[in-house]
Amino acid sequence: MTVQAATLVRQYFPDITTRQENQFNQLEQLLRDWNLKINVISRKDMDQIGLHHILHSLGIAKVVQFPAGSAVMDVGTGGGLPGLPLAILFPEVKFHLVDSIGKKITVVREIAQALHLYNVKATQSRAEQVTEKYDFVVSRAVAQLGEFYTWIHNSFKQPTDDLHGLYYLKGGDLTGEIAESGLVTQVHDLKDYFEEEFFETKKVVFVPVTHF
Repeated sequence: MTVQAATLVRQYFPDITTRQENQFNQLEQLLRDWNLKINVISRKDMDQIGLHHILHSLGIAKVVQFPAGSAVMDVGTGGGLPGLPLAILFPEVKFHLVDSIGKKITVVREIAQALHLYNVKATQSRAEQVTEKYDFVVSRAVAQLGEFYTWIHNSFKQPTDDLHGLYYLKGGDLTGEIAESGLVTQVHDLKDYFEEEFFETKKVVFVPVTHF
């Protein structure tokens, strides 16, 4: 049986409001509806949007709490992941969702508007072309870590603490990829935070901004 997104989220984030619950359930339905028109997530995941996409995106929030007023860029957002779930969870944080594919950004804008997410803006652009600066960058496995780093290394504000940097959702054995990147990283296993089997090999890779 498929569990509603808000039920999954509340299990791990018990302080969410009724408004946020409703937004997570709406997000799940909107992603399903839009995916019938434009392929923004894998068709085989249609029955697991809450687990494989919304809760997975929120794995970042188990590793870092974005302070109110901070700015986050989501690179290669696709259908709005991980940016839209994080924007629901952190309504006082500004999110800029970026993707090079225009039809995906159209979907993100429509969903953000439907959910009244006024802390979200979405832009069709490559990350390297974005001139604004951010406290945090997030993404879901759009490229090898070393290559991704070259796209965003100029995207950060001057850090005010050691939590600022890149939070990258990846899966599998990352030992070789991290070594090849030459980056200083911290790897957080999502199985330490979530009990579902899906998270057994899922990770959040943190690259502090002080390294950039």
